Amino acid sequence: MDQNRLNLLNLQLIPQSLVTHNGVEYGLARLADSLRLVVSADYHSTVLSTFKGDITSTTGKSLLVGPLNPQNAAALRFQLPWLQPCLLGLSTSAGMGDRIGLATPGHVRAVRATGSKVAPIFTQQSIREMERTGRTPQQVMDDAMWGLFSENWKGGFGADADHLKTTQDIDVCLEAGYTFFTIDPGAHVENRAETAGLSELRELSTRLPSEMQKNATGLLNKTFQIEQVKVTFDESTLLKAMVKYGWAVQHVRMMFEYLVNTAGERTFELEVSVDETDQPTSHAEHIYVASELKRLGVKWVSLAPRSVGRFEKGVNYIGDLAAYETDFAGHAAIARYFGPYKLSLHSGSDKYSIYGIAMKQTRGLVHLKTAGTSYLEALHTLASLDVDLLREIYTFARERFETDKATYHISAQLSRAALPGEVKDWAGLINQFDAREILHVTFGSVLKEQTADGKKRFYDRLVKILKHNPERYAENLKQHFIRHLQPFSQVIKE
Repeated sequence: MDQNRLNLLNLQLIPQSLVTHNGVEYGLARLADSLRLVVSADYHSTVLSTFKGDITSTTGKSLLVGPLNPQNAAALRFQLPWLQPCLLGLSTSAGMGDRIGLATPGHVRAVRATGSKVAPIFTQQSIREMERTGRTPQQVMDDAMWGLFSENWKGGFGADADHLKTTQDIDVCLEAGYTFFTIDPGAHVENRAETAGLSELRELSTRLPSEMQKNATGLLNKTFQIEQVKVTFDESTLLKAMVKYGWAVQHVRMMFEYLVNTAGERTFELEVSVDETDQPTSHAEHIYVASELKRLGVKWVSLAPRSVGRFEKGVNYIGDLAAYETDFAGHAAIARYFGPYKLSLHSGSDKYSIYGIAMKQTRGLVHLKTAGTSYLEALHTLASLDVDLLREIYTFARERFETDKATYHISAQLSRAALPGEVKDWAGLINQFDAREILHVTFGSVLKEQTADGKKRFYDRLVKILKHNPERYAENLKQHFIRHLQPFSQVIKE
């Protein structure tokens, strides 16, 4: 890079971003509190024509300085293939969601600090989260790419289009280049199966398509002995599983077939999520789901059952650890038998007490999925930089909490969280159970709230502070995610 010209333009290079590929130099430079793409090539090179920006030329070299916009993101991915997401297969993996778009540098540093032994998904956001933050799948993809480019990450990464419910969701995420598709059939789970008697189960089961009827499954009166798990599908057991998950299986099949047809020659990975249900997924129900998906031709790399205990947002696992391990060990055995495929830990952030259990019982065939903890670390960073803004956000979050908690399984109570005027330790507040959940579930309202004149009430100020202090935020995230990733980086001993 021509440092003299960069100095004249008042640009400061980000050293760790610099990379040379096919004779062209690429990097990021800082201008005030924003970043610019910098590309240097021979003056006759055609590479610069694919980027948008201002070009200056001297002594046989041309230097382009451009914005971090979608056109330049697409051009950079084309020139530097390691910036394109890839398949992760059965590697131990972790998804690191980012609701603001600035967290990827910290995620990259955490992966490196733990020996790069966990395959990362740096691009991960559910359609619901995108709606609540006002972001598109392409914005999520591009934000993560700029972050990993800034850290010169070449180790491969996945891109998770999370909790997809419709074919329209698939379309927009395919167009944006996602490689990992999490299908959420939760709306098709029949929770009445939990309490229905045999006669009601028989009646409800007749509503399933003919190819999903009990005689078509091949499971009636069949016994499975899968390691320590023994399940016999008598009529009652089979009908309960069919009624509860039959339409969900059918929906996953439809979404998978649509994805295959729409993707064409593009490769992808599928995750099946049945965790957002009222009751845990029994071992019999897991066997039913896996057996039926396999019979119907669906191929998947990971599955998220609803586990025993409580997986609340942003806090540690709540429940009996011995009971969890026994139950999870059974699910891991079933995944080995019908796959192998990974078990996915949804709402997995901050569940420190079960990480070792999950890694041990799956023998490394596990996927950790986190999301809101990166947002909470943004607020944690704010606690040391602008307490007044954090106080405003917390006050507003308390006002929104009763409304916003409706779509979450959480147990926080306003009465147990300190009032804004009582808080002395703002960093400590973010680690207090109730306040943490209050802040977690109100993220969408905070990030989208507008003032009377149409300006973002909190978002712009929060982002400005994080952009002014990128190292502070990245290092906070690094330390936080090291604790998440370390248990999954351990060697499994038989």
